[in-house]
Amino acid sequence: MAALLYSFRRCPYAMRARMALAYSGVPVDTVEVSLKAKPAQMLERSPKGTVPVLVLDDQVLKQSLDIMRWALAQHDPDDWSLGADPAGQRQIAELIAENDSTFKTDLDHYKYAVRYPEFTQQEYRVRGEAFLRKLEALLSEHECLLKNRLTLADLALAPFVRQFCSVDPDWFWQSPYPKLQAWLKRFLESALFLNAMAKLSP
Repeated sequence: MAALLYSFRRCPYAMRARMALAYSGVPVDTVEVSLKAKPAQMLERSPKGTVPVLVLDDQVLKQSLDIMRWALAQHDPDDWSLGADPAGQRQIAELIAENDSTFKTDLDHYKYAVRYPEFTQQEYRVRGEAFLRKLEALLSEHECLLKNRLTLADLALAPFVRQFCSVDPDWFWQSPYPKLQAWLKRFLESALFLNAMAKLSP
């Protein structure tokens, strides 16, 4: 029986889970969730009501990173997880932790600045740029974030950088981050992203 993934196409957490599952080749039936009418079956399995949710025969995974790691544990042909590189694994974990905490907060404030009138949208963008500069520095050393090939870090972070870009694309594509721009462009044009983001009917 195929695993069942509850997803929402524009959610960056769901996006990275979808890509990891697609990369691993694990059979998955994906249900596109309408946030205004969440399926009762999903809420039974995960009452918190957020996506992604992966329903397996023996467990329910409710966090995107858990889903990504589970997928790679099933099949990781290009060693995205850096299985024999403990230092690399620590780097992956640290980057994702910073992305999912500080940068995600700055991203939300930047994207929804009207909800956070304490500072202007530009001031929130400047805060987020601290992380962009860090990624630019990493990409000045390698084609991807940690290596000259993809790792779990690239796929975990790219949907969030994409969302940051989408707040003001004109600014982003003229910003002083050429390595980051090239990295994001490769990601947006990749077969993995395009296939994982194929539209599904709710």
